[in-house]
Amino acid sequence: MAREGFFNSVISGLRERYEAALLQEIKKHPLPKHIAVIMDGNRRFARLLNKSTDEGHALGKEKLESFLDWCFDIGIKIVTVYAFSTENFKRDSSEIRYLMNLYAQSFDDLIRDPRVTRNKIRVRMIGKTELLPQYVRDAARRAEEFTKDFDQYLLNVAIAYGGREEILDAIRNISRDVRKGSLDPEKIDEKTIERYLYTGEIDDPDLIIRTSGEERISNFLLWQSAYSELYFTDVYWPEITKLDLLKAVRDFQKRKRRFGR
Repeated sequence: MAREGFFNSVISGLRERYEAALLQEIKKHPLPKHIAVIMDGNRRFARLLNKSTDEGHALGKEKLESFLDWCFDIGIKIVTVYAFSTENFKRDSSEIRYLMNLYAQSFDDLIRDPRVTRNKIRVRMIGKTELLPQYVRDAARRAEEFTKDFDQYLLNVAIAYGGREEILDAIRNISRDVRKGSLDPEKIDEKTIERYLYTGEIDDPDLIIRTSGEERISNFLLWQSAYSELYFTDVYWPEITKLDLLKAVRDFQKRKRRFGR
């Protein structure tokens, strides 16, 4: 046991040194302003540890808190997290109920979290909010109201979100305004559409990270991800580390972003 403890200590020390060196390296180059993340793998990680699905989601919530700390510490100004898709409503009712309670509690926790006030983090929920229980919407509104004047960082929480649904809702609202005469169809351009998206006119994500080894975006930010860099990692969401985030950012910095030029 003593030998195992010594070995783990050495590995931990090496990891910390590598992490510190990588952090210094990425600070020499432009950072992504907006990172979006598909937090995948809670249930599989729970099964790996012989834990319940609910315990897996609870671990995922704890990891999100750490992930946000890492992002804001290194200077990422906007973070968008994919928490619950419209397709996730097909899951078992008991799991959905647990998640809804977890989301409501998380929004209320944000209000009490001194890091939110200290770092002036504005919180927004995006998605088809009408599909959510009223108590989740109320908790989200409380967090949005509490943080509405904060302007250093932005956290978008995508719940009951689907990229196709977002575009369809934008089209419906644009059509409605055209019929009312408040929008000239000849003047509709990309900026117009962006104003009608759930995300509004914030910058598109520079980098999208997905955990768990799956390599697809699963109906997430379809319009906004047109020029995003994609980064896939095999680790499950609850086991992601700061080193994994730093590797993703460094990989982003190495890529040549031409935007068609």
